Parts: sequence; C-alpha cells; structure tokens
Amino acid sequence: MYLDGSAPASVVDEVPDILALLGDRSTLARQRPAFRIEEVEGTKDVAAYRQLRRDAFVHEQGLFAHHDLDDRDTDLRTVVLVAKDPQGIVVGGVRLCPVDDGPDLGWWQGGRLVVARGARGPQGIGAALVRAACARAETEGVLRFDATVQARNEPLFRRLGWQRIRDVTVSAAPHVLMRWPIGRIAAQAAATKAALGSLLAELPAPTGFVGDDGAPVPGTDVIAACDAIVPSMVERDPEWAGWCAVLVNVNDLAAMGASPLGLLDAVGARDAAHAARMLAGLALAARSYGIPVLGGHTQLGVPAALSVTALGRTDRPVPGGGGRPGHAVRITADLGGGWRTGYRGRQWDSTTHRRTDELRAMTGAVAAARPAAAKDVSMAGIAGTLGMLAEGSGCRAVLDVAAVPRPREATVGDWFTCFPGFAMLTADEPGAPPLPAGPATGAVCGELTTGEGVGLRWPDGEITEAVTSTVTGMGPA
Repeated sequence: MYLDGSAPASVVDEVPDILALLGDRSTLARQRPAFRIEEVEGTKDVAAYRQLRRDAFVHEQGLFAHHDLDDRDTDLRTVVLVAKDPQGIVVGGVRLCPVDDGPDLGWWQGGRLVVARGARGPQGIGAALVRAACARAETEGVLRFDATVQARNEPLFRRLGWQRIRDVTVSAAPHVLMRWPIGRIAAQAAATKAALGSLLAELPAPTGFVGDDGAPVPGTDVIAACDAIVPSMVERDPEWAGWCAVLVNVNDLAAMGASPLGLLDAVGARDAAHAARMLAGLALAARSYGIPVLGGHTQLGVPAALSVTALGRTDRPVPGGGGRPGHAVRITADLGGGWRTGYRGRQWDSTTHRRTDELRAMTGAVAAARPAAAKDVSMAGIAGTLGMLAEGSGCRAVLDVAAVPRPREATVGDWFTCFPGFAMLTADEPGAPPLPAGPATGAVCGELTTGEGVGLRWPDGEITEAVTSTVTGMGPA
C-alpha cells in the first residue's frame, strides 16, 4: 500500500478495468484515489517538483529571490517524495536528507514541502507527504528527524504528532523548528525488558547484583548465567541458534569479569536431525571459545527449544549497577563481520569469523580492566542496555551519538537497537584505561548523570530522549 492509504498502481488499474466492463461509473469514481505518493523517478519528476517549489517559495511567497535550490538538492543521499494525481502529474512533494555532509549520524531533516496551488485543500496532500516522510525517515534508520516549518503550518504538524522545539527565522520569515518523535529505542526497551521488574519482584537476588548478566553463587567464587534462544530462531536457523546460545552466555560471564569454566545445555527438538543441527552450532561455538560442554539434557518429539547455562569464576565480580554520576561511559564493540543472513538490521555477526585468541581477548577484557560497572549489549540494544546499566546504578545516562563506533554497513537506528555480537558497555572514572579487547573498537561515548533514562546527545548539543524512565523497573542494585 502507498502511505496515503491507496493501493499500488497495478492494483488500482485492475479494479477500474473490471468496473468499467460492468458499467459501474459511480463506484469507479469512488475507487480511483485522488493521488498517490512515490519516490521520484527520473529527471522529469525532479524538474516538476522543483518547479512547484519555485512557484510557491519564489513567486508566490517571496521567500527566495531567484530560486530555492541548495546543497541538499545535490546530495546523493537526499530522498524526494512526490504526490501525483491520477494522470501522473506531480502536484506536491517533500524532501528529506541527513543534516550534515559527513557520515550519516541518523539525524535527518525534512523540508521544501510544497503542494500545487490548485491541489491544496481537503484532499490532504500536504499531510500525506509529511506522514510519508516520517515513515521513510524511520525506514532509513533515523533517530532524530527535524523540520523547520513556516509558522502558519505549525498547527498541521502538531496535528500530525510533531513536537514544537523553538522559534527560528528563515529568509527573514518566522519559522518553527519541529521534531518528529521517534520511539524506536523506547519501544524496543519496553518490549524486551519493561516487564522484568514486576515479574521478578518475588525472586531473591544477591545484594548489589540486581539485574546483572550473571549471578554470583553464594559462598563461592562461581558466577552462573543462563540464556534461552527465541524458539522461532531455533526452528528456522538451528545452527545459528546453537552458536548464539554459547555466545550470549559467554558474554554474560564476560560482563561480570568472570573466566568461563563450562556449559550445560537443554535441547528440545522435533526429531534427531533437528537436534543434531542445534548441537553442531553449539559445539562449534564451544570449540571456538575454548569452553567445554559439561553436560545437559536433550528431548525429542517436542517443539524447538534451546537454553544454555554457563559457569565462570571470579573473586571480584564487576556489577552492572556500579556506576555513579560523573562516570564516563565507554563502549567496546567488535565492528568486524556483517549482518547475519536473514537478520539484517537485527543481528550483527562479528564472532563466527574470529579466532579463539581473538574471542578470548574480547571476553576477558572486563576482567583485565575492572571498570566500576559493565553490561554486555543484549536484546535491548546499545541504548536500552545503557539504560539498564544506568538504572542499576541509580543514574541517568547521556549517549553521544557521534562518538559510538559503528560499522559502515549499519544505520545508527539499526546499530543502536540490534544485537551486535560482542559489545560491552562500561562505566568508570573519567580517564580510566580502555578495555584491552583485542580486535574490538572502544571509545568513550557519554556519561552518567543524576536522574533516570537515556538521552541521545547530538553534534549540535541537543539531547533527545531515547528512554524517558527506567528500563526494567527493577531499580538500583
């Protein structure tokens, strides 16, 4: 479907053809959409859109002397969406693009929204173009989407859900900076972690380790961790599920600063062949990380299921909630590899190509550096996991978007919300040494402050809210 709610042209054409044969002219008129929205194709559409802009912004409104073209029009990353009437004539348009010439930081702006004078009114072309631009921005992995609109258009944007930021002046005319609220990070954190506080309230937890990746076994130096893999993933991709069952548990031990001792697995499968594929992936990962599989349980003739328990050892576990206001936040992530086939934008595979010594260097980095707090990036993504670290520390976190190391192939939106293979968030005193994590890349990317939630700080100093409150509801450790 198009973003204005109409069907694609091929579908629209089929319906009128049938109705025309039946002679049903009244229904035919109702079925034909007043306009459709699409991305520009070819120079003809671009020229028509620019002519509409010239008519409106130069001749009609006098905002520009000769033309309204600028560098964004020649930026190859700029996306132009146009509205076309049933005859294919461009009757409106809007553009959206990154704000800077440098790397795309997930901060885009919309602009040059225009509707032909004869097409304005109850058809709602302008509103449809704005909604389409918002949807396209989010598809591009944008986490901040701004627009500077003429003051008289502020009510339209407010009705569509935009937030007013402040008054500005453009071409000596009053404008308003508006922002589209993108809730991708908050929604992911809520979907994956928000229920934990109430669900786990009655379960006893070791003092100082509430919400941690692993659990210290009382009276010992043993750390235990346990993770289950999503059943749908076990069903359709059993080898990868087996690998990930080891990966996530080893990362949990690594975040606690523990050295791995061994693994226990629990496998459920419809038949022996499916179980063998899971165990093949698990065995390959165990060998790659150099960790023995101590035992487990296997059951056949049941729905797909896989969970692994990992045991490790440290006499000084690093808490996830050990941060304090003023601590610097650092991320250490392996940027090698690429998107796992079938999981683009959701799972980054940085581990299957690594040697054992490289994997052990990364998973031993927290134990070597001993920061005040550490958490491995989990299903909540980078920003959501930082929110968990901040919550356990009784703090708020501010994340510098431009400072977060990121693979070239990943948008900011995808990288901040995906499972990144190996990525560790730590908090410590400013100037503390980096994690010695071998091939992984590390950078200071923010700080802990007073308050709660997670803010994203952009190159212009603006802070947008990624998580407005606590992530899990479990409270400080």
